[in-house]
Order: sequence, then C-alpha cells, then structure tokens
Amino acid sequence: MANLRRAISYVIPRLLDSASRSHVTASPVASHASSRPSLGSVFRLYSSKDNISLVDIDLSNEESKRRLFNRLLYRSKQRGYLELDLILGKWVEDNVHSMDESGIKSLVHVLDVENPDLWKWLTGQEQPPEAISTNPVFAAVHKKVMNNLDSHAAPETRATPGQPWVRGWDDFKKGRDSPIVGNQ
Repeated sequence: MANLRRAISYVIPRLLDSASRSHVTASPVASHASSRPSLGSVFRLYSSKDNISLVDIDLSNEESKRRLFNRLLYRSKQRGYLELDLILGKWVEDNVHSMDESGIKSLVHVLDVENPDLWKWLTGQEQPPEAISTNPVFAAVHKKVMNNLDSHAAPETRATPGQPWVRGWDDFKKGRDSPIVGNQ
C-alpha cells in the first residue's frame, strides 16, 4: 500500500504540471527531453479514431522509418489477443515495409479497433461497419483470414456467417448447471 501511495504522489503532480504547462504533444522529441517519460511520450504511440495525427508518420529518413515500422509491428504483435497477435503480426511483418503514408494511416486505423470486434469482423462472425470494410488494410487481412479458413477448416466446424462461434466440447450438456452456449 505504501508503494501505491508513493507512486500516486509521484505521478499525479507531474501529470497535472505537464497538463497545465502545455497540451499533450505528439512530438517524438517530448519523450527524449528528460530521462523520465512525460505525458506526451505515452500518448504519441497511440492514435484515436478521429485524430490520426497523433501518430508521428515521418518517412523522411531511414531511422524514422525503422522506428515507425518497429512501433507498428510491436502494436500488431502485442495486442493481448493471441489469435490477432499471430494474424496481424505476420501480416504487418510481411507488408509494412512496402506501405506508403496512406497505407500506414489505414494500418493505424485497424490497430485502433478493439480486439473482440476486430476478431469477429475478420472471421466473418459479424459485418464490419462501412468505415472498416472500406479500409484497404482491413480488406487485405480479411481476405487472408478467409482464404486460410476456407483452405484449412472444414465448413461443418465453423459457424454460419453472421453467427458467433459457440460450438465447443461441452455443447452436448443440456443440464441445469451447464453453460447456455460455448465451452465455458
């Protein structure tokens, strides 16, 4: 408890101080200004769905390209959802070096989508919204996932399009204490 109290007493004044000095910066220089990370260094790695300019897309020299590609590769491989880590990580690893600025913005938009929604849309369990379905990166990853499903998974093992995958090893149980759906 003392460590938590000490951490809060250390972080809160710095957050308030940096917020009052200036608004959150998207500059990569902000994170290197001091030895301690600032508020700007946390937010510059992420973008919102409406404001893609928070991601510093600088393709002017090899070092900035390398940093951007590594950051995008990390975001695609470390999502916390194993299936998406494998699918997106491999796709980004194979394609990120051939992308231009608009492709990178499309990739960032896909990476900003929540994991459960993205998984359902990529596997055809739900229809994606128009903004996502017209995204060229989403379309390419979706095509790859569906081709893999069609070539490696028997149709009877998959749910019908638009339905969640709920068939599991214990679906035959229909007793009072069994789960309603799935293999919980």
